[in-house]
Amino acid sequence: MQDLQQYGAWRARVAASLTGYGSALRDAGLIDAAGEQLLARALGRLRDDRLSVAFVAEFSRGKTELINALFFADYGQRILPSSAGRTTMCPTELLWDASLPPCLRLLPIDTRAGHLSTGDYRDDDAAWTVFPLDLDSPAAMHETLRQVSQTRRVSTVEAQRYGLYDADDPDLAASLDPDGTIEIPRWRHAIINLPHPLLKQGLVILDTPGLNAIGTEPELTLNLIPNAHAVLFVLAAETGVTKSDIEVWRTHIGAGPGRLAVLNKIDAMWDELKSPEAVDADIARQQHDVARQLGLSAGQVYPVSAHKALVGRIGGDMALFERSRLGALEAALFHELIPARRAIVERQLHADLEALVASQQMLVATRLRELIEQLQELRSLRGKNQGVIAHMVRRVEAEKKEFDAGLFKLQGTRAVFTRLSTELYTLLGMDVLQDRTETVRVAMSAVRFATGMRAPVRNYFDGARAGLADADAKLTEITSMMDAMHRKFAAEHGMSLGLPPTLTLARHRDEIDAIEELFSRQFGTATLWMNSRATLLERFFDSIASRVRRVYRAANADIEAWLKVANAPLEAQIRQHRDNLRQRQATVKRIHEASDSLEQKIGAFESGQAELDVTRTRLGALAAGVTATLSDTLPNSATATSADAHYTTA
Repeated sequence: MQDLQQYGAWRARVAASLTGYGSALRDAGLIDAAGEQLLARALGRLRDDRLSVAFVAEFSRGKTELINALFFADYGQRILPSSAGRTTMCPTELLWDASLPPCLRLLPIDTRAGHLSTGDYRDDDAAWTVFPLDLDSPAAMHETLRQVSQTRRVSTVEAQRYGLYDADDPDLAASLDPDGTIEIPRWRHAIINLPHPLLKQGLVILDTPGLNAIGTEPELTLNLIPNAHAVLFVLAAETGVTKSDIEVWRTHIGAGPGRLAVLNKIDAMWDELKSPEAVDADIARQQHDVARQLGLSAGQVYPVSAHKALVGRIGGDMALFERSRLGALEAALFHELIPARRAIVERQLHADLEALVASQQMLVATRLRELIEQLQELRSLRGKNQGVIAHMVRRVEAEKKEFDAGLFKLQGTRAVFTRLSTELYTLLGMDVLQDRTETVRVAMSAVRFATGMRAPVRNYFDGARAGLADADAKLTEITSMMDAMHRKFAAEHGMSLGLPPTLTLARHRDEIDAIEELFSRQFGTATLWMNSRATLLERFFDSIASRVRRVYRAANADIEAWLKVANAPLEAQIRQHRDNLRQRQATVKRIHEASDSLEQKIGAFESGQAELDVTRTRLGALAAGVTATLSDTLPNSATATSADAHYTTA
């Protein structure tokens, strides 16, 4: 677990270094609105960075026990409910949100009757049932967390309304009570907000129900599992890969980065009548068989005994813990997962820093050029008579009038910018998207078979992509207009302007493609022909619509942020050029009126140039310091030691 603590310490050091660089830029007046946005985005990446690990398995495979053994043994007992049979009845997330007290938040199963996904309820506090957690009493905390195991019995009509019953499913039909009721989970989703040291470092743990729930809860299929940085697929050592296991592996997980298989309950294969070598050989055979069936290398399948690991850790029996083999899984999980996650964050931060440094260097260069031009102008006045200086006063005044006239003409271009911006927002309007969503719902309700629902859903994705493509074309038009405006204004007034920032919505289109791919994988043609799953398909469409709404909101947020800063470089340099013109005008007037010494003014500008050179050097050193911190691979010993102590005493 030390890897995660060191990763947290690295993020803290980078954040401190970036914050210091940002403060220096503000003190020097060398950061504009676009730079502030870049800095906020970089710090937001560090602050909000999460590392999610999902545990997926059929029920009674020991997922929850594995989570207890990996993360919560220091509490001296099981924290999450784990016993024979099915204990996790709803998807359960463990995380830490400092804005909330330690608590268990539960979303009632009744919310499945509406058209909103789990994600839509996340910020709706009124929708959740909340139980406080007593951190001073592990026993009380364990009792509270047993809520995730709660069920209730309902009629088949009610279960069908929630998408949890299909009369054509023989397994569900067999589970009916004589009175015609069926058992369903009491809760739809659970969030455990716990100030555990690893969770405070940004770890998010997802404990899923049995495999049957994965097929009926769209949030798992379309969001939580695909977006997890690591997925641990837990199997039973004695049974290996079952038919339902292989179906879920192929449909929802699949081989790839951060995807591991865990062969749990190897203690069931411990046989006192066999030699340790023979037992190890049996386990190795099962390990290789599982790897072959899942399309993994044997090194990606980890045989463990979660139960014995937990007993060994709680009882201080390190020999038993070693025999459980959990240490190898821990090492693989964090040694592979954290460096991969850090590489992604580091690459993003390097790009943010490069853009921030480029903006700062452009502002420094502009200010330095203005200073040098004014110095040359003042030096040219040495030994000149009052007539020459008066001519200089008139020339500066003429330049200022010409500049002011240029600003007036710029207002017309700004009006065009405003009109195009309004058109851009219209293309990605949430009301337009909602109309598309309702159209699909009507079309889906009008067809009798699930196969007939594919065309409306496909049209929905096509429409969502078309909206983003049209918005991208409008962005290109706005960028071209601004580029021409910048170049013309710079040429007319002898300014050196950087090009306006660019924005593309390609990543949002890619996300729409990914959502559609997940949907197609879940509802292949063969599956739809074999099953009457209209209710389930409608449920998945609700989750799809929620995901697409989030994509559109994110695209709108990107556009809003971009429009705010698109003209920031031009605006910043206009302000700076206008201030310099005023300063030049005032300086030359004072010299003309002999109220100030020419040599004093030259000296002041020479000092300003020297100070700016010092500032540029200091900012360069600070930026280099941020780069060095980003690339730093050594943990901060004091921070790591403190985190270790915190974890040990938790």
